[in-house]
Amino acid sequence: MIARERGTGVRDCILVVDDNPESLRFLVDTLEVENMDVLIARSGEATLELLREALPDLILMDALMPGMSGLDTTRRIKANPATAHIPVIFMTGLTDPEHVVAALETGGVDYVRKPVVVGELLARMRVHLANARASYRSRLALGRAGRSLAAIGTRGQLLWCTPQAESLFQRLDPAWDIDSRNLPGGLAPALAQLRSEPGYSASVNLSIAGIEIEIALAESDRPDETLFKVTEVGEASKVDVLLRNTELTRREAEVLLWVSYGKTNRTVSEILGISPRTVNKHLEQVFRKLGVETRAAATAVAVRYLSE
Repeated sequence: MIARERGTGVRDCILVVDDNPESLRFLVDTLEVENMDVLIARSGEATLELLREALPDLILMDALMPGMSGLDTTRRIKANPATAHIPVIFMTGLTDPEHVVAALETGGVDYVRKPVVVGELLARMRVHLANARASYRSRLALGRAGRSLAAIGTRGQLLWCTPQAESLFQRLDPAWDIDSRNLPGGLAPALAQLRSEPGYSASVNLSIAGIEIEIALAESDRPDETLFKVTEVGEASKVDVLLRNTELTRREAEVLLWVSYGKTNRTVSEILGISPRTVNKHLEQVFRKLGVETRAAATAVAVRYLSE
């Protein structure tokens, strides 16, 4: 799950986490005056539950709360690839430097002291919203360009991946879950090998679950992440096989190939960078040209050609 792309006229959505009703009311009123949509949570547990249903653009987090603290809540947020991209600004009444350092070490991008100074808070929010939006659009562009890219952190944890990489990971390990923040089995040792070599020209080929893949490092402008490209060896040749045996166009063959992997129209649209409606139109042509009426029948035809 990735943060929403925002454009002109679309309101930013802010999640405010605070166990103090008066503080919540003040912040909600302040942000709504600024034409922002506001979600609220009064505990760390409620925050994590809410994030399963909605992804805000930014979180204002009370550092100290009863039960699960704001720091512990943020650690959980940052440990989940589906929510790790969301910037968290801490609100704290503590002034000791060690408390501020502890807050930032959990993954928070900034902090403001209570009582909150509205002008300062809004200025900091605008900076971090702009940074998060730029980062997301960069990743979206990579996905739409058909790049199968992913990034891991200093401890080898998955930070983010494009839809193409996510789809390939699921094929390598059907039990793999992006929320686990782990890589599919076999990738971690290969990446460790590559990271031990100087430069970014090296690559490694390996077979996982019968699928031949190539992993290569890519340059990143962030010192805390390792960016890598993972591709299936011979993926293009599979499309060529379908082209040789059918009257499909290349795009129709690409759609059929991903449908044969069990992907939904929405997932195929993300992988190929086209709309779900366009995927459906291509599928209609695939069915007509193959003389079939269902996805299962089209998949059977594709599998037969690919296994010859």
